[in-house]
Amino acid sequence: MNELIEKIERKEARLAVIGMGYVGLPLAVEFASGGIVTVGIDLSEEKVAGVNEGRSYIADVGDGLLGELVGSGKIRATTDFSALAEVDCVCICVPTPLSKTKDPDISYIVAACDQIARYAHTPMLVVLESTTYPGSTEELILPRMRVNGAEPGKDFYLAFSPERVDPGNREWRTRNTPKVIGGLTPQCTVTAAALYRHAVDTVVPVSSPAAAEMVKLLENTFRAVNIGLVNEIALICDRLELDVWEIIEAAATKPFGFTPFVPGPGLGGHCLPIDPLYLSWKMRSMDYETRFIDLADKVNSHMPHYVVQKVMDVLNDEGKALKGSRVLIIGAAYKADVDDVRESPAVHIIELLRKKGAEVSYHDPHVPRLQIELGDDLASVALDDGAELEAADCVVVVTAHSAIDWGLVAKRAAVVVDTRNALKHYDGPARIVRL
Repeated sequence: MNELIEKIERKEARLAVIGMGYVGLPLAVEFASGGIVTVGIDLSEEKVAGVNEGRSYIADVGDGLLGELVGSGKIRATTDFSALAEVDCVCICVPTPLSKTKDPDISYIVAACDQIARYAHTPMLVVLESTTYPGSTEELILPRMRVNGAEPGKDFYLAFSPERVDPGNREWRTRNTPKVIGGLTPQCTVTAAALYRHAVDTVVPVSSPAAAEMVKLLENTFRAVNIGLVNEIALICDRLELDVWEIIEAAATKPFGFTPFVPGPGLGGHCLPIDPLYLSWKMRSMDYETRFIDLADKVNSHMPHYVVQKVMDVLNDEGKALKGSRVLIIGAAYKADVDDVRESPAVHIIELLRKKGAEVSYHDPHVPRLQIELGDDLASVALDDGAELEAADCVVVVTAHSAIDWGLVAKRAAVVVDTRNALKHYDGPARIVRL
């Protein structure tokens, strides 16, 4: 057992979490709840103030628990990276978006690593959680830590542990979701595992950071490819005049050899639309074509356009043009019962509809305002009295929030394009066209 592990076991080690978003804040709270004094570092003064006031801006973290941890001195936040000089362990939880050309943007990781290198000391554990391509941990962090002859597994410890956050999931949270950890050396893995056992129930060690990086990409590529498959099945069923939802429901009765996925208006969130393309980008540099990934991305990226075409067809059936028609979008978040609009297909659909001349409004109980590409933002409209539903020439269900009165939608709307099968169990005069 090395010196740092002993310090971790005594709960005397201090931790910094860089990036206090959907991943970083819940992780910091779990570490603090496990007895590890934690400081969150973020460039956003608003987030830092929220943490220090015990006010959560993440739905999965309650104000009561956060306030209690702040009050006991177990957690605080700052915009000052000099706090790294006072900690023994660092978790990097910064965004890893794609550029407009769908190439990885690792600038946030690089910036975080530069700050860590500036305040690095011996011994120190650094764990990257941000999703990236295999080899990133060794390429980006190792050279910055290996100064003055410092050696991994002896003078410092380096590992990758992919985040597995599923916002809004009430069953699987940060603590009870198994945590994969791959260290640069066996001592790196053991040290990182010792830290994470204070925040998670189950640790799953793998042979290297690259293996852990690949685990994350496999998980989300599996989902993205299967969603791409079922989205294509939805397009096929549309051509064959079959109900894709009936087909999936019947196929799911097979007790073996079939895992049901459902179609939708496109991929959203920080992971599924992005992570597989990190792997695709990496393999292109090695002269390898990731055909499944690229095809799934093509199918999934097309779905917002397909939804808009479906709206046009529905309006045409009603003798109306899309230009000048009033279209109400229900749901702006990328998935049900969260407020996260990152990569949300709803945003893309709204932008496409507006560019074609439609008058677009939206309703989302979790997203009061929505920034769109055309430079302005929209405010969520109310559905309570049904007036907005009646005024719309077409209602488009993009996100099936449980708080929405779907019976009211079926009763008061004239025409609904339902991309989530949200109105399956509701009767009403509305003409409902499913995906």
